[in-house]
Amino acid sequence: MYELMYIINPVLNEEQTADIVKRVDAYLKENEATIDNTNVQGSQRLAYPIEKKRNGYYVIVNFSAPGEFIARLDRALRINDDIMRHLLLRYDAKMARHYEAMKTGDAPKMPTRTESA
Repeated sequence: MYELMYIINPVLNEEQTADIVKRVDAYLKENEATIDNTNVQGSQRLAYPIEKKRNGYYVIVNFSAPGEFIARLDRALRINDDIMRHLLLRYDAKMARHYEAMKTGDAPKMPTRTESA
């Protein structure tokens, strides 16, 4: 189980951005990956400028895939000029349990500042 977060260049229009999301999903499916969830976060402010841009279009994808495919996916994302940054995480057992609990709604609530004080 993996989680991919990537940031798309914000200067692209909505059609181009949607096309990139579809192409990444299609690339995953073509290479025997099973997509569990694609969460389009939308445009958000970056913590620091990347290529003189202050905003980025965030997308998070949860998927299962063979381990040897991950290196090819990483390379494909690196050479795509429209994707400014990406991060691939492999779930360990604890992360996988938490993800499954979140899907079913059984995840424990995180305490707020007033509750923990």
